[in-house]
Amino acid sequence: MPPNRVTEADISIATLRIAANQTNGVASFHRLKKEIPDHLNLSVADRVESETRKGEELWEQIIRNITSHSYVPGNIICEGRAVHVPRVGYRITDSGRSYLKTLGY
Repeated sequence: MPPNRVTEADISIATLRIAANQTNGVASFHRLKKEIPDHLNLSVADRVESETRKGEELWEQIIRNITSHSYVPGNIICEGRAVHVPRVGYRITDSGRSYLKTLGY
């Protein structure tokens, strides 16, 4: 990934932060698309429209990559920090809340 693009790790931390602020602990895909720009400094490169998902910017694809990469060590699902809620978004776990605390959130 080019250095001027946000990473899946960046998006994942923002996802956990957003989920932690919800009473039910769930960050919906809609909410993530709306609020992640408030949590991260998205570059011009992040804001380019996806060639494979029309109407979606490149950074938005990373939100769904979290699910696609759920078996990869370091991924918030693989590490037990969040669970995928099909067709809804992600729910933070107690482990995810503890992880945010270690990051100072």
